[in-house]
Amino acid sequence: MGVRRLAAGLLATATTAVLLTGCTADGRESACDSAGGIVECAPEQRSAAPKIAGELLAGGSYDVAGQRGQVVVVNFWGSWCAPCRAEADDLESTYQATKDAGVTFLGINVQDSRDKAIAFEEGRVSYPSIFDPGSRLALDMDIPPNTIPATVVLDREGRIATVIRAAVRQEGLQPIVERIAAEAPAPAGQR
Repeated sequence: MGVRRLAAGLLATATTAVLLTGCTADGRESACDSAGGIVECAPEQRSAAPKIAGELLAGGSYDVAGQRGQVVVVNFWGSWCAPCRAEADDLESTYQATKDAGVTFLGINVQDSRDKAIAFEEGRVSYPSIFDPGSRLALDMDIPPNTIPATVVLDREGRIATVIRAAVRQEGLQPIVERIAAEAPAPAGQR
C-alpha cells in the first residue's frame, strides 16, 4: 500500500509540475500561486499569451491582439462537454457583470462540428467563439482537449494572468476577473 501511495504522490507532483509550466515554454508560471486547479500569476510573473486568432463560429475572423487594453477571458469548450454546459450560464453572467469594466470574453470551441457548436452556443452566451475543431489554439495554450473546460484570463497587456483547469462558477470567476481588471484602467476609447 505504501508503494502505491508513493507512486500516486509522485504522479500527482509530476502532473502539477507539468500544469504549472504549461503556460509558457520557459516555465515562469511555476513561481505562480496554484490551488484547486487555478494558477494565478502576479504581474511580474506573467508571460505573453501565444497568438489567439481564428474564424468565428458566426463567420468572420477574430484576433485577440485587437483587444489589447482589455482584460480577455478565454474559455475553451465543446458541445459534447457536460461541464461546459454547466458553466455556460456562469460565464455569461460574469461577462455581463464585468464588460463595462473593460473586460471581454472569447470562447474557443474545440473538437466539434460547426453545427453542433452553433446550436450549443445559441441562447447560452452572447460573446463570440472561435471555431477550432483541430484544437490548435488549445494546444498552443497548453490546454489539452481532454482537459476542457478550461478558462484563461489575459491581463490588459495580453499576458496570462490566470489559468483555471476546471468548470467555473460566477462566484469564483468574477472576483478573479474584477481583480485583474482593477490592476490598470482600460485606455480611453477601449471600453
